[in-house]
Amino acid sequence: MASTSAGIVTGLTAAALTAVGFLAYQAAATVPAELSASPRGLGGSPAATASKAPRDRRHPTALPGDSGTGERVVYSLDDDRVWLVGPRNRVQRTFKVMPSPVDPAPGTYAVTSRTGATTGSDGTPVEHVVRFTSVDGVVIGFSAAVDGSAPPPDPAVRTGGIRETRKDGDAMWQFATIGQKVVVIR
Repeated sequence: MASTSAGIVTGLTAAALTAVGFLAYQAAATVPAELSASPRGLGGSPAATASKAPRDRRHPTALPGDSGTGERVVYSLDDDRVWLVGPRNRVQRTFKVMPSPVDPAPGTYAVTSRTGATTGSDGTPVEHVVRFTSVDGVVIGFSAAVDGSAPPPDPAVRTGGIRETRKDGDAMWQFATIGQKVVVIR
């Protein structure tokens, strides 16, 4: 009788743990993105690219490992570099950028809006604006100054414009349409 009782308790415990795990999964899957503490992936799951990607120090322009898969824009916060990655994981273009004073968290995002020409949050006329997230109300995106300037960011001003050259901005504009994946790595 003791082994039968132990089997019943074990079975009930396993069923309870399964039910709790399922309910936790359902709860996590229905949390609104604005309430989530971590960046969300395109499919609603936490981004898997939050760690520092290993670099090939002999080839600093090589695409970092652990930078995602598929067609995507890869933005390295540590290297101030972007890779436009096409089919079969082939880099179509890579270039340096001038970072914004406000950095996005490492993670996977999607292009949410684009504007052909406007005035940047720093007052500079910009073109080919490609936005993909916001941080505490500061919109983050890539853009090129119409006058070609890319001054270093002023840390006293909270702006989210990641500046690129006009030529690189043209390439970004052609590549990063609405919904395009953007992977931010350290």
